[in-house]
Amino acid sequence: MKKWLVVIPALAVLSAHAEDRVYDIGIDARSTTLPEDIYMAEKFKQVADEFWVSPQISASDIKDAAAMGVTLIINNRPDGEMMGQPKSAEIEAAAKAAGIAYAHIPVDRGGVTPNHTAAFEQAVDDAEDGPTLAFCRTGMRSAMVFAYAEARFGKPVDLIISEAAAAGFDIAGHEPALVLLYEAHKAPRTDPPV
Repeated sequence: MKKWLVVIPALAVLSAHAEDRVYDIGIDARSTTLPEDIYMAEKFKQVADEFWVSPQISASDIKDAAAMGVTLIINNRPDGEMMGQPKSAEIEAAAKAAGIAYAHIPVDRGGVTPNHTAAFEQAVDDAEDGPTLAFCRTGMRSAMVFAYAEARFGKPVDLIISEAAAAGFDIAGHEPALVLLYEAHKAPRTDPPV
């Protein structure tokens, strides 16, 4: 099976296609389902102290998130991306029923943009203190939104890359963009373009 490495030039966007082609667990990415034992073992990956990433969750996964103390769930997956995918409204209803804040910040095939990181930052600011769980199809887009936001707030790029790697996400190819975001954190903040 081929693994694809997507390298983005400075300030380019992450290709959502990369997520469709890479699994760290060596399963053919064209498959629409993962074996249940592998899927559950790999479900929640801790990227940082208060941040977890997951592949697609269902309403039944909300109780596991609540047991972890999660106070915010961020859905980075557009509705209708794949047949059988739970709708955002289903996940939101289950999260709210469990007392967990919810934000839908879909990252489509256009990739991660400043608007995504700004919405992510706002959702985290608005939520109660506590762990955040973000998800998409495999977790890669969620890991990238988090990485870009962290760089934008001045977290050292080598630390961002190593934390992502420890969670199973190879984002080293995004170093040039992360460095630019890290350097930009020293400049006055402005609202992202609409």
